[in-house]
Amino acid sequence: MRANVNLLWILAGFFTVVTVAYVVWGLLDPKQHSVEWAGTFALGLCAVFTSFVAFYLSRVHSAQGGELPEDRLDSNIDDGDPEVGFFSPWSWWPILLAGSAALLFLGLAVGVWISIIALGLGVICLVGWVYEYYRGMFAR
Repeated sequence: MRANVNLLWILAGFFTVVTVAYVVWGLLDPKQHSVEWAGTFALGLCAVFTSFVAFYLSRVHSAQGGELPEDRLDSNIDDGDPEVGFFSPWSWWPILLAGSAALLFLGLAVGVWISIIALGLGVICLVGWVYEYYRGMFAR
């Protein structure tokens, strides 16, 4: 996490330098001779928000007390590779659920009756995905 904090502080400094350069460039422009507020505000907020995240992560890092595997030079790749979960590579239910979600949003744009059909399909797909290991070839 220490590396992430250092990179975020560097990024905050970069955004600060770019904000100052943007303001100076706007003032030196022969056509404008004024500050362009939208870009200045956007770049300044990028610097501020990046500083917020860097400060928060540095406080979390100091409060947790331990080093992450990314911070140690003697760590292996497997040290930072946790078990994420079990996923079914042969399951078609996530694709069907995504299709029903797309149909739901299409129904919100085109007609409410399509959304009602999509909600029914979405419930069927969600139940099928949750209970796919309770019946058939892969039952446990």
